Amino acid sequence: MKGYVVLISVVAALGGLLFGFDTAVISGTINFIQPYFGLSEVGLGWTVSSLLFGCIAGVFLAGKAGDQYGRKKVLMLAAFLFFLSAVGSASAHSLVFFVISRTLGGIAVGVASILSPMYIAELAPAKYRGTLVSLNQLAIVVGILVAFFSNYLLVDTGANNWRWMLLVMAAPAVLLFFSLFLVPESPRWLVARSRNDEALQVLIKTSGKEFAQTELKDIKETLKNHEESTFRDLLAPKVKPLLFIGIILAIFQQITGINTIMYYAPKIFANIGQSNNSALMQTILIGGTNLVFTLVAMVLIDRFGRKLLIVVGSTGMMVMLAGLSFLYFTNQTSGILVLLFILGYIAFFAASLGPALWVVAAELFHNRLRSKGMSIAIVSLWMACTVVTIVFPIMLQKLSGGITFLIFALICLANLVYVLKFVPETKGKTLEELEKEFAK
Repeated sequence: MKGYVVLISVVAALGGLLFGFDTAVISGTINFIQPYFGLSEVGLGWTVSSLLFGCIAGVFLAGKAGDQYGRKKVLMLAAFLFFLSAVGSASAHSLVFFVISRTLGGIAVGVASILSPMYIAELAPAKYRGTLVSLNQLAIVVGILVAFFSNYLLVDTGANNWRWMLLVMAAPAVLLFFSLFLVPESPRWLVARSRNDEALQVLIKTSGKEFAQTELKDIKETLKNHEESTFRDLLAPKVKPLLFIGIILAIFQQITGINTIMYYAPKIFANIGQSNNSALMQTILIGGTNLVFTLVAMVLIDRFGRKLLIVVGSTGMMVMLAGLSFLYFTNQTSGILVLLFILGYIAFFAASLGPALWVVAAELFHNRLRSKGMSIAIVSLWMACTVVTIVFPIMLQKLSGGITFLIFALICLANLVYVLKFVPETKGKTLEELEKEFAK
């Protein structure tokens, strides 16, 4: 049973790998596409963020289509869009075509950001759900590391190096598409479509015969007499506080600065005198740190809970960003300390807020509202990411690195205070138990 659940989770997490690759690969191309397309700092911000506008559309598509057609089929659509984006952006000769291709990839990222963790959460036994949903975050950071590493390997392939960097994504897109034929549909979606026998067979394979009937009964109970949900239902008095937690936590995950590092790390290093090759090598260290500490989070998240990880991580992120700001204010950016503070920040994020957000977002909302609640929360995440992505190069140019990173440090402090006061602990309970607890 464990092996089957892990197989399902790994296949679904390939969506996360493509998510990570597609969002990070642009970092290695920035210093090449900016002169190729003749982009200003503002133009660069908008071009990089074109993927994120697609993400917002993809999240809304995922919620509605995932409920109507099933998690599995819509993930297959995302795999196809990832493939189209890779081929299209790699072959683009005009900025418009490049932006359209990146937007298609963004739609796929938006779909994967919702459906991959949701699908895993709906299939995983409660005891292992935190770890298995964190597989999605692990896949995201593996995708990021693969993107950084392939960018470094391809940097010396000539004037078209950025095209090869973008084309690499086509391979895992094909792998995801065909791997999805090996996994079942979500049992909770099957019950919602009155396909109880199919749902029972899936539950037997994932939870065992001893628990399958009980779990099926609990799922049917939570869906009983429930009409088709609407977004208005999220504003019900007992649901609205959970919606706000999901939205605010998702926004904090982005505005604490993670994607300023992931997207613009080569630019940050170039600004302090590093060569393109050296800057891309240092992004590999960032990706490696991200991977190692995501594994740490996977070990700890079901043992110590989601909330403690976020509290410790937010504190560490704040300290690292404050240290980075101090280096800029004191003109000490030429040494290794900048890299060390960035790696420290990545480590704390990867061990806490990175994976914990996706786990909590999949646990907050009950069966009938899960896709819609997650859609709103993750749309908020991508909107926040879009804003930060657009304004960061402008902030770095106009405000200096010292003020910019100090602002992000203060945002980490605000996140810490919010989590301590408002975010509940969700570990170790079935989705149906959490639904009953939140309904009190």
